[in-house]
Amino acid sequence: MTDVPDTMQAIDPAQAGGPDVLVPVERPVPPPRAGEVLVRVAAAGVNRPDVLQRQGNYPPPPGAPSIPGLEIAGEVVALGDDVDPDLLGTRVCALIAGGGYAEYAVAPAAQCLPVPDALSDVEAAALPETLFTVWTNLFERAFAVEGDTVLVHGGTSGIGTMAITLGNLFGLETIVTVGSDEKRAAALAIGADHAINYKSEDFVARVKEITGGRGCAAVLDMVGGDYVPRNLQCLSEDGRHVSIAVQRGASATVPLFDIMRRRLTLTGSTLRGRDAAFKALVTEEIARTVWPFAAAGKLKPVMDRTFPLAQAADAHRRMEEGAHVGKIVLTMG
Repeated sequence: MTDVPDTMQAIDPAQAGGPDVLVPVERPVPPPRAGEVLVRVAAAGVNRPDVLQRQGNYPPPPGAPSIPGLEIAGEVVALGDDVDPDLLGTRVCALIAGGGYAEYAVAPAAQCLPVPDALSDVEAAALPETLFTVWTNLFERAFAVEGDTVLVHGGTSGIGTMAITLGNLFGLETIVTVGSDEKRAAALAIGADHAINYKSEDFVARVKEITGGRGCAAVLDMVGGDYVPRNLQCLSEDGRHVSIAVQRGASATVPLFDIMRRRLTLTGSTLRGRDAAFKALVTEEIARTVWPFAAAGKLKPVMDRTFPLAQAADAHRRMEEGAHVGKIVLTMG
């Protein structure tokens, strides 16, 4: 174990509220339990669930810290019991259930990925949450395979840019929706095959046009509400609809006979509340299938901007304004 202080700077708001509640406070450095590592955090990704948690709308799962932050990168400085001693002193990035907005955080060793030389700590911290989400939902739940056409809403968000990146690596034709012509240009520059400005075009009609009337194999949806029946109109026969967020509403009215007739699948998932065993399996799969691209410098997150930990409030304001393209990351020290 390297020198680890007793206390650290962290963002741990006492009550829900606006971005102003995100101020640095002193907290004890958490000790790693069996199967965990303690990471000296170099950078932590900012994600939509962090905003919801700050607003009081997404409490941490049982046992998770109240400190927000679902992905980190940094150096392993202490080990819990039953952890490979070779991990000490290595650079890792990790998916965690909370605790990332701090100078130190614990992570299950089985949810850590080694940071290759091709990635900076800031880039590595921007990967786990969106990578695990897109991989489990687009590739595992929606069974997207090479040659498939997929529709992804929120094309310039962290999730959207990751879907474009993975789509290019795994041979998907990716159609995304965005809210402005500037974002449309950004999505195409990042590598989307098609980008639709939903404010000036009907995405259902455009998807039919792009696919020659066939529709797409899968929709990755973070909008919910009245988008769901429209998404179903975009699907080909045997198409899969995967819900991962409900920004426009948690319920929808869907045409059951159409779902039966065209054999559509409606599914969805949340990642944060899944158990450690599931996340360990996903980590293993990503290490095997996706991480070689990271080592080769071919998997990089699209970066929006970084903020120092003390300016976490500004990072949340940036996310809530919706002008960002790619990932927002907090840096320590």
